[in-house]
Amino acid sequence: MTDPSSQTRVVIVDDHAMFRRGVRAELEAAGAGVVEVVAEAADVDEAVTLIAAHRPDVVLLDVHLPGGGGAEVMRRGPTSDAAGAAPRYLALSVSDAAEDVIGTIRGGARGYVTKTITGPELVSAIGRVADGDAVFSPRLAGFVLDAFAGSIEMAAVDEDLDRLTEREREVMRLIARGYAYKEVAKELFISIKTVETHMSSVLRKLQLSSRHELTRWASDRRLL
Repeated sequence: MTDPSSQTRVVIVDDHAMFRRGVRAELEAAGAGVVEVVAEAADVDEAVTLIAAHRPDVVLLDVHLPGGGGAEVMRRGPTSDAAGAAPRYLALSVSDAAEDVIGTIRGGARGYVTKTITGPELVSAIGRVADGDAVFSPRLAGFVLDAFAGSIEMAAVDEDLDRLTEREREVMRLIARGYAYKEVAKELFISIKTVETHMSSVLRKLQLSSRHELTRWASDRRLL
């Protein structure tokens, strides 16, 4: 029989119910006896409440959430308990943009991986974060090194992106990478019509006229 005390206790925080169910299923399959999902949350307030109640070892945290985003969860989340332990945060996001990665790490996360990660890889990442290691998808580690080296000007990037809502940023990055509207809709669990609406808003706010211009704009800012 598996000793429950040896399992890494995890809370999943993501505003998409289908994605949370998928992550739970992957962890239960790939991490049986190693990882235990103790709760799921869909927004900042729910996440803060459940993390305080369950005191997980690791919080799997989406970057963009209703109520303030992943950084707000870390800011409001519980610190060390009586035993000196505090939850560790691992970002699991569709976004691999430099400012999201760096901002999340600055907010207190121990790692950042993208949603293309496999179940076994995620189980391994959770275990490493629980042990105190820092974990990044390979491409993302470069962003962190560049930021500390001063080669990424985050203030300039943030000023432009502040014009967009969190959902518009997600749509913008996928479209700029060449995704079709249908693919974006599937990736973000929204309708094609909603993708079209967000895309129109993105182009208007950034004063761009085409997908080609958007791709060049995003590439210049190292958002791809």
